[in-house]
Amino acid sequence: MTTCHDIQGESFFLNLRFMLIVCVFAGNALEPLVGSLHIAQQWFSWIFMFHMPLFVLVTGYFAKSSLGGPTGRKVLLQIGMQYLIFQTLYSILDAALFHVPHIHHSFFAPYLLLWFLASHICWRLLMLAFQGMPPVVQLGISVLLGILVGYLPVDGVWLSVCRTFVYLPFFVAGYHLNYTDVRRFFTTPVRVIAGIVSLLLMVLAGTSYYGIPTGWLYGSMTYGELGHAEWYAGIYRIGIYGVQFIAAIAFLSFVPAVTGRMTEMGRRTLYVFLLHGLIVRTAAAKGIYDYIDTPLEVMLIVACAAGLCCLLTLPWVRNATHPLIEPRVDWMLKPSPYLFKRSA
Repeated sequence: MTTCHDIQGESFFLNLRFMLIVCVFAGNALEPLVGSLHIAQQWFSWIFMFHMPLFVLVTGYFAKSSLGGPTGRKVLLQIGMQYLIFQTLYSILDAALFHVPHIHHSFFAPYLLLWFLASHICWRLLMLAFQGMPPVVQLGISVLLGILVGYLPVDGVWLSVCRTFVYLPFFVAGYHLNYTDVRRFFTTPVRVIAGIVSLLLMVLAGTSYYGIPTGWLYGSMTYGELGHAEWYAGIYRIGIYGVQFIAAIAFLSFVPAVTGRMTEMGRRTLYVFLLHGLIVRTAAAKGIYDYIDTPLEVMLIVACAAGLCCLLTLPWVRNATHPLIEPRVDWMLKPSPYLFKRSA
């Protein structure tokens, strides 16, 4: 029986998912301007403090209803198909139009935002391996793995190995998260304090002295790639986890639990995620960012990102792109009628 809290919980996390996909789009839209405009760098760093950790967390929350069994296998196959389709599409477009520097054109090196699909498969498989362990043990192991992965002597981009383990704790936390606990935690005083903390973090993100290097916020590089070969480099990752946790709490305080238009758009964020990169990369390739040089124009970029997010969640976009975004995989789950048939 569905309770009022269940409905509120679903609405809360769907609203959160839409708000986060707006941040994902805005962050990626601001990235080409980070080196030239301070306000773009400030907003970009602020967004990266919380948006991917929370996006992974909300993905873990919704994974609890489809982790194992036939449904879980279907989801894994569908994510795999999405990865193959869009890795091919983005790689072809990059070679022909985008020409993003330092890109490895390989199925073993996810193209920019597609790392999320590769990591999502791994998070689900790891959660299956964790079954039977107490949640606290699962979280402790995932944090330890997130710290230790930075010591690997490899390029963290390959197979999205770094991001898979760096963000694994947020997936585990989301999987075990209960909306009742969230509702109980966010009292009015907590929301006020969280709002103040959020503003302070934005100021922190804009300072050159206290600002966190974006490489640490990406989570895609090992400690060696980040220029920290010290044996104690893992302590820095613990510090980043602390900042991300505080920033995530601050952002969560703004999320409404009411059911509305935002909730419905939150059901179709996958379409925004996989398609928005085409818009951003095309704009960069066509030189549109060469004309952006004032704070007002940066704000216009953010407003456009929010508007396009709403546009990409419309039903007609889903109808037009459904075969690419949600490819049918049922045929892969049906056993062949001739597999065990004896020959004459």
